[in-house]
Amino acid sequence: MSKIIIQKETTTDPVSLIGREAGVCWGADITDAVKNYKRGIHCLSSGHGRTWEYPQVYMILDGYSARVIRELYTHIGGGPTRLQASTRYIDYRKGFPYVTPPQIEGDAEAKAVYDGAVSEVLKAMQKLEELGMPGEDIAMLLPLGMESKVVFRTNLRNLIDMAHQRLCTRAYWEYRKLMNDMAAALGAYSEEWHYLTERYFVPKCEEYGYCTEANSCGRKGRRE
Repeated sequence: MSKIIIQKETTTDPVSLIGREAGVCWGADITDAVKNYKRGIHCLSSGHGRTWEYPQVYMILDGYSARVIRELYTHIGGGPTRLQASTRYIDYRKGFPYVTPPQIEGDAEAKAVYDGAVSEVLKAMQKLEELGMPGEDIAMLLPLGMESKVVFRTNLRNLIDMAHQRLCTRAYWEYRKLMNDMAAALGAYSEEWHYLTERYFVPKCEEYGYCTEANSCGRKGRRE
């Protein structure tokens, strides 16, 4: 089962941190916790995105497909970094867990085809092992649907931008699930994160008030 683990290195007071950092630039008193929080809210509501890069998030993404992790990498910006479970040093030749899309899971015939294909990949890997092929070369057969694990460091600005795009109803189902799981895990991490995920982890149509996509789902109208 896929899950998000928020690591202890994650900023616990992201709104207040934004306010403290902005306060330095403004020559303000950053020893006042209440004023720091209000200043952070001001930076958020005013769209001062550079300040959003200060709150850091360290998380473990476990049990998501290699495919969705690849998609995650296309949306990384602002200096985040990551480490992914190795296909060179981890031995998958005895078997590996994999993600089954809900539509396939709900169709017995389709699921049999899907599971059968993964089984054939595993058999081929084991046969190549018998033939003396290197494990790092055999791993080339691993499918995008296999589960993977990633240690991911990012920041609030990157996550808000990602949420705007990937919480859209037209985004792929697993990426929507990944973003919703991130929001839930961060929301449970601290009160200030709960405030942020409730208000800023939304599809871009909620942010703009209209749809910007060429192929709209119809949830929001077009910009006049």
